[in-house]
Amino acid sequence: ITYVRSRSLAFGLEPDFYEHVDFHLHFPEGAVPKDGPSAGVTIVTSLVSALLQAPVRKDVAMTGEINLRGKVLPIGGLKEKVLAAYRAEIKTVICPRENEKDLHEVPKNVMRAIEFQFVDSLDEVLRVALAQLPEDHPNQPLRNFLSGEAEAKLDDWREVRDWMRERKEAEDRARETSGHGPH
Repeated sequence: ITYVRSRSLAFGLEPDFYEHVDFHLHFPEGAVPKDGPSAGVTIVTSLVSALLQAPVRKDVAMTGEINLRGKVLPIGGLKEKVLAAYRAEIKTVICPRENEKDLHEVPKNVMRAIEFQFVDSLDEVLRVALAQLPEDHPNQPLRNFLSGEAEAKLDDWREVRDWMRERKEAEDRARETSGHGPH
């Protein structure tokens, strides 16, 4: 959640969005076996997907530990994870860049069938994992983020600020006309 909060403007979220949304993440013992922190990128991706109503691509699998700044850290057992993705007919696997050296353990036929995306940050994970938004999607900052344009120009940050301001003004007008007064 720390990463999502730090990137809220790039995602088109209000900076205080977390004060208005409850999160409950539950990983029961009876579910899929888990060992270690390698589901970190998957958990954050699903959280961002839910918050932004941006679907995750169905042909992508991912693995990687994360830190509070959104850096993707290496994991163990890459071969086993890749083989599971192959059996599930996954086309793209997102892995920590530091695990690229472990691919020599993966059978050649599996290597040919899967596209590997090696990443260093959650920003990179999201750009691969989230399905492209339609052109008319109202969240322009998110569209810019996913295409990589937000980092390319400082003007994009002004656009985010203006978009947030317009959104707040529209919400305030709607509250005033509904008789609920200003926020």
